Amino acid sequence: MASPAQAPSRPGTAAGTDPGTGPASIPAAGPGSTPDTAPSVRQLGPNWYAAVMGTAIVANAGTVLPLTAPGLHTAFQVVWALSVLMLLALLAARAVHWARHGDQARRQLLDPAVAPFYGCLAMALLAVGGGTLAVGRTVIGEPAAVAADAALWILGSLVGLTCAAGIPYLMVARHRIEPGSASPVWLLPLVAPMVSAALGPALVPYLPAGQWRASLLFACYALFGMSLLATLLVLPLVLSRLIHHGPLPLALTPTLFLVLGPLGQSTTAVANLAHAAPGVVDASSAHAMGAFAVLYGVPVMGFALLWLALATALVVRAFRNGMGFAMTWWGFTFPLGTCVTGAAGLARRTGLIAFDWLAVGLFALLVTAVAVAATRTAAGLARGRLLAPPRPVTS
Repeated sequence: MASPAQAPSRPGTAAGTDPGTGPASIPAAGPGSTPDTAPSVRQLGPNWYAAVMGTAIVANAGTVLPLTAPGLHTAFQVVWALSVLMLLALLAARAVHWARHGDQARRQLLDPAVAPFYGCLAMALLAVGGGTLAVGRTVIGEPAAVAADAALWILGSLVGLTCAAGIPYLMVARHRIEPGSASPVWLLPLVAPMVSAALGPALVPYLPAGQWRASLLFACYALFGMSLLATLLVLPLVLSRLIHHGPLPLALTPTLFLVLGPLGQSTTAVANLAHAAPGVVDASSAHAMGAFAVLYGVPVMGFALLWLALATALVVRAFRNGMGFAMTWWGFTFPLGTCVTGAAGLARRTGLIAFDWLAVGLFALLVTAVAVAATRTAAGLARGRLLAPPRPVTS
């Protein structure tokens, strides 16, 4: 199976395009011209931010696990530092992409298969910011970590809100969406505010007591609500597409794991909000928030496990049918990480060791998925395949 850039087009996408890598084919070069076949930043799509998210979540999720092996915290620090470097490098590369290849950037934004990936930018900023406070503060100091996390949380939240409203607007007003073309990728811009809701509570204790802390707490609940309700509108479309039109194309099958994102992240959000509530709101409200975290989180985690089983079965089917590596493999990572943090949050709220074991088991799957995706990505970059222009169509 070739990379996604060589996957066939499908209903609901601009003709000949593919998620995150641009056109599937280009006209053959005319007489006397030489087609550009070298790897180029022109082919760099917003889907690459998923690699930053998937890397950062390893450190973020690892810090909430009941594990105390020697050197483990140092390993998480290394992973966090790597995610920071990846984010900085990718932000610079994407800035060059917009400056030098604005036509391609605008084309990606108007492609319904690519535009939802702009939600990954927001989540990459938020994930690295959260990791800076959770892991990086022992490296750069708490004041610097708090300032960095606050800046990245504000920027990531603004980008996330823009994507949550802007991408659906483009889908309605500018994109051509065919019936039966719903994709789990549609969730990416909608889940970004949920990431803000999950990571915002960590900043609450650093604000002045009173109105400031309460405002951030309830703002995170509002972000939780807007993401949750939008997700509930899209999930039935995704399931209907699978039932009525069959499995996704092979290269897109890993995106089924994206459904785990809003499930695990919302469970994480309500647990973190309940943890931050005491002392910010009155005792009865804090108690209600704690009860809601359990009454919401346990059923949603149950559904997440059901979807994990379904998605895994379809991925196994895709492997048997020849699914090869594509950047969509990073879709395995961040959603699993949110389920790790969600299960750990439930363990903290309920005291049940079963949730601790669930978090550890899912973390093992997460580390495996990140290791495989990172290795294959590095190999693809070294060989010049992942950023190579699409192969020309010959007549």
